Amino acid sequence: QVQHVESGGGLVQSGGSLRLACQASGITFRTYRMAWYRQAPGKQRELVAGITTEGSTNYAEFVKGRFTISRDNAQNTVYLQMNSLTPDDTAVYSCIAQFYTVNYWGRGTLVTVSS
Repeated sequence: QVQHVESGGGLVQSGGSLRLACQASGITFRTYRMAWYRQAPGKQRELVAGITTEGSTNYAEFVKGRFTISRDNAQNTVYLQMNSLTPDDTAVYSCIAQFYTVNYWGRGTLVTVSS
């Protein structure tokens, strides 16, 4: 059974930092591309950052220079370090494991940034 356990969300003041983690089980983690998406209230889900099996990363323009995605294959975990948070970053953040056309989503963790 595939399962993702996301953690690290919460309430933070504007300018603060959070580190999200997503630990996967039930998959051969090192063979999956991992990514973080987010969905703010009333908005569509959008890609935040992705990391390939080789460690190459890509970021949405709105998080470049502020967020960093990384992975630890030994721990089956992908991380999202978020710095300089603003109220516009308030959303549910979800991780996804991708292998060709196969996608496994986590349930998400809520990040709330107060002004």
